[in-house]
Amino acid sequence: MHALDNLLPYLVFTCFGQLALGSIIIDGQKAAENSMLYMVSVQHNEHHVCGGFLITEEYVVTAAHCDQPPTVFTVVIGTHNLKKTEKTVLKVIQKYKHPTYENVGMGNDIMLLKVSRLSSALCKLCQYLYSECLSSKVQLGNGVQIIQLPHSEITIKENEICQVAGWGMTSTNSRPVDELRVVDVSVISREVCAEMWPGLPENVICAGGYKTTKGFCQGDSGGPLVCNGMAVGVVSFNKHANCAYPDVPNVYTDVSKYLSWIDGILKG
Repeated sequence: MHALDNLLPYLVFTCFGQLALGSIIIDGQKAAENSMLYMVSVQHNEHHVCGGFLITEEYVVTAAHCDQPPTVFTVVIGTHNLKKTEKTVLKVIQKYKHPTYENVGMGNDIMLLKVSRLSSALCKLCQYLYSECLSSKVQLGNGVQIIQLPHSEITIKENEICQVAGWGMTSTNSRPVDELRVVDVSVISREVCAEMWPGLPENVICAGGYKTTKGFCQGDSGGPLVCNGMAVGVVSFNKHANCAYPDVPNVYTDVSKYLSWIDGILKG
């Protein structure tokens, strides 16, 4: 590293130690069947890789760091229990990782997935023949809904109670769960979070962990931090291999800081 500008990433990882990528719900409970119908499981070869959430009939938001080899994804919607057969499996036909993402310690940990009920080849053929492919979109209802994003840049108040959900482990070295779990977490001020995470990246929200037994740990990243019915954050990282429980806050990507980028993709 030959310039002062390059010092921050070094300090981030030196001070952070090992980062845990993901959301394993600690001290939570099973999500009610008729709740959080926007939650999706991002999978590879029918194995859960990351969480995510549906924001339109064609787009899912997840974490950029989920795009690790192998990167051929499908998305499962319409169920809280990943073992159930009553679910819809969607193809991922396009990935939009934030263009400035490099690693979680430097922030911008957000990615959009364009999904379809058709394969990428069939969807392109349909679009070529008919200009569009309406039948490829997700059908809302029957246990599937979208979640709203903030309409503009917002600041979540300290101590506000929000929710985070996922299919990950419930304790250190346990196995991921089949049924979606959810837990309430309290928002932590950026000032406190930055003290606990030297080199904390910009455009993040901190909630859960740190002086509490509630939050996420290793497991499926990309799930939403939900406050007042809106998806305001994307699960990004916490402290590695400590579900009992971290002495630092959990960190989420602040969705409201990326609205113009998201809108640009949605509008094509």
